[in-house]
Amino acid sequence: MKITDRPIPGQSLTAEPRSQAFERPPEIVDPIEALDMHLDNLSREDALEDSMYFLEAGLDLQTLVQGILRSAVMEGIHSIDVSLIIAPVIHEHIKGFADAAGVEYDEGFEDVEGKKALSYRRDAAAAEEMMKQLDGKEEEPVDMVMEEPEEPTMVLEKPEKTGLMARI
Repeated sequence: MKITDRPIPGQSLTAEPRSQAFERPPEIVDPIEALDMHLDNLSREDALEDSMYFLEAGLDLQTLVQGILRSAVMEGIHSIDVSLIIAPVIHEHIKGFADAAGVEYDEGFEDVEGKKALSYRRDAAAAEEMMKQLDGKEEEPVDMVMEEPEEPTMVLEKPEKTGLMARI
C-alpha cells in the first residue's frame, strides 16, 4: 500500500452523504435474521476452515467474532446494536466447532494487564502492612560482634581565647 492510496484528511467531508453502505439503513434489522445469516455463512466449509486457521494462529475468539460482526456492519448488513445482541451466540457457535476440531484457542476474555496491575496493588498493600507492623514493634537488641577499635585518634585541644571577646 502506497501513501497515495490512503484517503486525504477531510475527504469524508467532501464525499456524497450516504455513499457508504454503513451510512444507509441496514439490510437486516431483526437479530434472528442476522444470526441466521451469520450461522449460514459460518457453516460453509471455507469459512469454517478460515476461522479455525485464525484461532490456531493465535487470534483470540472474541477478536474473531468482533471482526466478523464489524465487517457485516461496514457492509451495511446489520447495525452495531444487532451485532451486540448476536455476538454471544456466534462466539459459542465458533467455540463449539473449535472444541469439536480439537483446536486450542484463547477466548479473549482474560485481562492480562489488569491481572498484573491487581497483583501489584495487592503486593504493595501487603508490603505497606508489613512496614506498619515493623514500625509498631520495638527493635530487639541484636548481638553484635565487637571489633577491635581502630588506632586512637588525636584529640585537638581548644585554643586559648584571645582578643576582645575573651575579656568578657
